[in-house]
Amino acid sequence: MSTISVNQYNPKALINQGFQGSSTNPSGIRLNRRGRLARTFVVLSLAVVLASVFGLKAGAGTTDAVGAPTSFIEVTVAPGDTLWSLASRMADGQDVRSLVDEISTVNSLPTAELQAGQKVRIPLR
Repeated sequence: MSTISVNQYNPKALINQGFQGSSTNPSGIRLNRRGRLARTFVVLSLAVVLASVFGLKAGAGTTDAVGAPTSFIEVTVAPGDTLWSLASRMADGQDVRSLVDEISTVNSLPTAELQAGQKVRIPLR
């Protein structure tokens, strides 16, 4: 034969048990002040390490090596002069395209057009 037991409804017993279904601390471990501080420190350290790794991946950790100082000559542009003609005069058998790029970069030229009377710095190689 089977036995059935019936429990009486006791709301005070439910309050004292703490409603086990909606527990805020499922692990049952309670941290004191030192434990919470340690947990916070560990989380912040991991965040700093993670941020530095992403920063290095983004190029924040790269350093540009400072090379030897570059000498320049300053040329006044004559009518009809172009960036290519100035670079070809100064290239001395080297690649003219790279010198055109250097001249453009050094002088912060937005376009390759030059005006007569404009002063242009040309790096010496």
